[in-house]
Amino acid sequence: MVRLYTRGGDQGMTGVIGGRVPKDSVRVEAYGTVDEVNSFLGLAIAQLDDEKFADLKKDLLTIQHELFDCGADLSLVMKEEKKEDDGTPAAPKYTYRVTAEMVQRLESWIDRYHAEAPEIRRFILPGGSPASAYLHVCRVLTRRAERRVVTLAKEEPINLEVRRYLNRLSDFFFAVARCANAREGVPDVEYARSGEVFR
Repeated sequence: MVRLYTRGGDQGMTGVIGGRVPKDSVRVEAYGTVDEVNSFLGLAIAQLDDEKFADLKKDLLTIQHELFDCGADLSLVMKEEKKEDDGTPAAPKYTYRVTAEMVQRLESWIDRYHAEAPEIRRFILPGGSPASAYLHVCRVLTRRAERRVVTLAKEEPINLEVRRYLNRLSDFFFAVARCANAREGVPDVEYARSGEVFR
């Protein structure tokens, strides 16, 4: 049986693709926050009725796998580019997992789920049905993950498609949180002091 503990991190370092880094590094903070999103997403999925939300649960499971892809890309430490004997750059040994096509697919999902919810005119408060509340938690955690990735990108090279993916993903969670309320027949709660900001 494989042991769950390795003792490798007892000195405050952790393994990433390409080496080891401090556990409080910006890189670990970035992919660790993505992992938080994934954990809360699992909680949100558990709140969804299998029949009423079969399509959404399928899409959310896809996103859980893609969040692992985000974490893998973010855990890559780019070392100095190696050269072949003739001086040309060596072929990369790692292919990024998060792609522009994944971002585009998220956009199509946003449009589809957004169309199910009532027209929005004012800011709304997170909540309503339990599923919607958890999806709003996923939304704000995704925003935090995006901020961590923006910070990392200022310091080290990363797959910039991860940053784009997280930006769209927070919009997706907003759309599906409202869709969840609509399917449950629970109205969104508008922020009482909001003017009409969406036209």
